[in-house]
Amino acid sequence: MTDLSLVLILLGVCMTLFVVGKPRMDAVGLLVIVALPTLGLLNTAEALAGFADPNVLLIAALFVVGEALVRTGVVFAAGDKLINLAGRSEARLLAALMVSVALMGAFMSSTGIVAIFIPIVLRITAQLGIAPSKLMMPLGFAGLISGMLTLVATPPNMIVDAVLEREGYAGFRFLSFTPIGAAVLVVGVGYMLLARRFLNGTTDKTEGNARPTMRRLIQDYGLEEQVSRFRVALVSPLVGKELRELDLRGRYGVNLVAIERRSRFHSDTLHPTAHTRLHSNDILFASTHGPAADLEKFIADFAAVPLSLRGGSLDHRSRELGMAELLVPPESPLIGKNLTESGFRTRHHLHVLGIRRGSKRVRETLVDEKLKMGDVLLAIGPWKAIRGLQAKSGELLVLTLPAEVEQVAPAHKRAPHAVLCLILMVGLMITGVVPNVVAALVTCLLLGWTRCIDMESAYKSIHWPSLVLIAAMIPLATALERSGGVELASAALARQFGEMGPRAMLAGLFLLTSLIGLFISNTATAALMAPVAISLAKQLGAAPQPFAMTVAIAASAAFMAPISSPVNMLVMGPGRYKFGDFVKLGVPLTLLVLALTVLLVPWLFPL
Repeated sequence: MTDLSLVLILLGVCMTLFVVGKPRMDAVGLLVIVALPTLGLLNTAEALAGFADPNVLLIAALFVVGEALVRTGVVFAAGDKLINLAGRSEARLLAALMVSVALMGAFMSSTGIVAIFIPIVLRITAQLGIAPSKLMMPLGFAGLISGMLTLVATPPNMIVDAVLEREGYAGFRFLSFTPIGAAVLVVGVGYMLLARRFLNGTTDKTEGNARPTMRRLIQDYGLEEQVSRFRVALVSPLVGKELRELDLRGRYGVNLVAIERRSRFHSDTLHPTAHTRLHSNDILFASTHGPAADLEKFIADFAAVPLSLRGGSLDHRSRELGMAELLVPPESPLIGKNLTESGFRTRHHLHVLGIRRGSKRVRETLVDEKLKMGDVLLAIGPWKAIRGLQAKSGELLVLTLPAEVEQVAPAHKRAPHAVLCLILMVGLMITGVVPNVVAALVTCLLLGWTRCIDMESAYKSIHWPSLVLIAAMIPLATALERSGGVELASAALARQFGEMGPRAMLAGLFLLTSLIGLFISNTATAALMAPVAISLAKQLGAAPQPFAMTVAIAASAAFMAPISSPVNMLVMGPGRYKFGDFVKLGVPLTLLVLALTVLLVPWLFPL
């Protein structure tokens, strides 16, 4: 079997696994790294060369910069400015949102910026009585467009630039993408203003506040009848027992979420653990998801005294007890596990009261329900535990915080330092005084020195699966090029579009990149298609930069399907979208971006 056949088989296997979604994309990347030297396509050093690529380190550094902007409250301040700027106009709000997200996403991860803005947008829509669907897709599309604004805005841009330099050509400058990205942003805003009437949805007004209250969240999840309050009687068998001995959840379907323990002068709210020992007169707050008979049996077996929630409901304990909606993002380790298997309660010190999947609430026993990507969990527990989730990445995203919380960034006093560091990084990258990776690393060191971020938060902010995938796709592209696959693909494009002129060739390259991007990540698409673009330019005797730029823009134009980008997957749940919604609005926008690319690229980068 020829090397080309082996590479194509390996590529086909990778694409199939990406579409299926199992195993995780970083695991697929590691399989590629192992397979390349095993099959004799590359030696070990070449298979591992992706980890030594400067762009991999640059991307990691940009994750840290983005996290510093979150920890110092710069991003949240931008959200507040957005509310003030938009007023009560839906059209002005949509335009301001897309521009703000695109500009911020030009300097940090588009997935990260969209994840940060989701709760901000939900807060705004609740305040104005606008359906979240009206703004969630514009938010996601703005995140994708942000990747077209600067060289460091998204990994595909840096991958394409690296391939150019590796082939001995001049790479792109920091602002090389900006004219095209700015034009796409203007067209994208105009398009979404016209297309927003096709985004249907219902409004979700809250009780006068920008955020929903804890009581409103309990009502939204239909938990009024599933949250109960009991008093431990003096002679109850519960007295003196640790919760691990009782197995209340397993035997009765009773899940303790808080314990109110009163003394002579005050009362404390305890957060139950397996080792919590119950006392007489403790007030137990419990959620029940089993049959009513289980609750009656619990009362009978333990002489628990039922109490009214009126005057003692969970939201009356909001100073000690927090609540939040949590989103299960793509590649979360919770996917496919139930709450018990994942050790959710033990690891996060939070209790799940309800699960929403799309527009429907999960009504089965929560602890046995297998979690899926896009699920929204209503969790309750200490505010400290909820805020701790905001500092973690990958497993859960804090989607909605109730009005009872005063959100304060842990390093908000360092916001001016973070802004100055960001300005310095951009200045170094624009002037080219030092390589981009050095500029980003200098910025990370300054952010640490000024205490905008600590080392633990910096390491947690890095999305390691993305880095592994990028490091794996680089040697796979090398193997495809050496085996003749790149030349074969470029020759096929030349035969198909060569007689129609160079602009038709760019259009064909854009379409092929977009179609591949429907099935695999835009990062992998760019790594595979960049060598094809440069080979095509060589065959035509043209400059490679316009062809490489076309691939980069097409890789970011992942509007047509929710699986095309993590950004789309993030907004799908909060926006209550279906697959067809992305097709309906994404295909026309992709064609508009195609037209702009074919028009502007040859003008900015002469063929």
